[in-house]
Amino acid sequence: MAAVLRIRKLGNSLAVILPKDQLERLHVGEGDELHATATVDGLELSPFDPNFEMKIKAFDRTRRKFRNALRELAR
Repeated sequence: MAAVLRIRKLGNSLAVILPKDQLERLHVGEGDELHATATVDGLELSPFDPNFEMKIKAFDRTRRKFRNALRELAR
């Protein structure tokens, strides 16, 4: 479903107000973060961090490398 969104002035910034049905579809509400990713088709909004998988992989490498030290710290 396509929706027409207006850009409005909000303080010194500009804002786009998302319709309630679109917010429910994304499962987000006031205070939640949305991540905007530029794609060939335009702009994609998602409540999920696109870099999260990369961060998890980095943590996994660190956890394996310092497994013994982390085990000792947990005691």
